[in-house]
Order: sequence, then C-alpha cells, then structure tokens
Amino acid sequence: MGIILCATRGGEASHRTQNEAIALAKERGDSILFLYVVDLHFLDKTAAPIVVDIEDEMGDMGEFLLMMAVERASEQGVEASTTRRVGKVREEIKRSAVIECVSLVVLGKPAGKESAFQMDDLFAFAKEIEQETGIETIIV
Repeated sequence: MGIILCATRGGEASHRTQNEAIALAKERGDSILFLYVVDLHFLDKTAAPIVVDIEDEMGDMGEFLLMMAVERASEQGVEASTTRRVGKVREEIKRSAVIECVSLVVLGKPAGKESAFQMDDLFAFAKEIEQETGIETIIV
C-alpha cells in the first residue's frame, strides 16, 4: 500500500483533483496525504505583525479545507491524512513528497487565472518533481 500526495487549496478545481486522487487511491489500494501550503511570499514587503496574523488565518482555513478533503475520502472508503506546511508551494510539495515517502504525487490541472500554475508550467513542475525526487507525478 502506497501513499498518494494531493496538494489542495480549496475551490472547485481542488475538489476535482481530490476526487481524482481518491479514485486513484481506491484503484491502487493506497492512502492519501492531503497537503495544504501556507504560501506568504506575496507579502514579502508587508509588516511582520500583519504577516503573522495572515499566516494564522490562512493556516486555519487550510486546516478546514484539509478536514473537508479527509471527509470526502472517508465517505468513499479511502484512508486519508493531512499535513500543513508554510513556504513556497513548489518547494513544499517536493519536500513533503520526500519526507512522507509518497509513491505518487497528483497535481490538478489549472482552472483559470486563479491557478498557481499554467499548463506548460505545470508539466515542467511535474517533470521537476520526478527528476529531483524520483517520485511518479501525474496531472489530473
């Protein structure tokens, strides 16, 4: 039994990605590790006390989104756990994949301008994960 890493951030696109990861986990007999990254790099020039408040708020939101993902998996008979990290999304996905010894990383297709990635960039990132970690990475 392996572990599938599925990064999530909420919204319809994340639900679609979560559902694909859940289906893969059922098919493969794997469990899922849902990851939420609190990425505050866009606040680099903001006063430190504000950043701390925002980090706490985003972390709380992330915990809620992760619990919803676990509930969605549980309803379909898939074992799931969560992890929350603070840092840059790309680095934390790769770091989590290695630290948690996952067998597969699932990335969701971009869903409009609010996505953290565009399709070409996402393909390059998936290849980067595989090259740097040796962990299979798919886009769903």
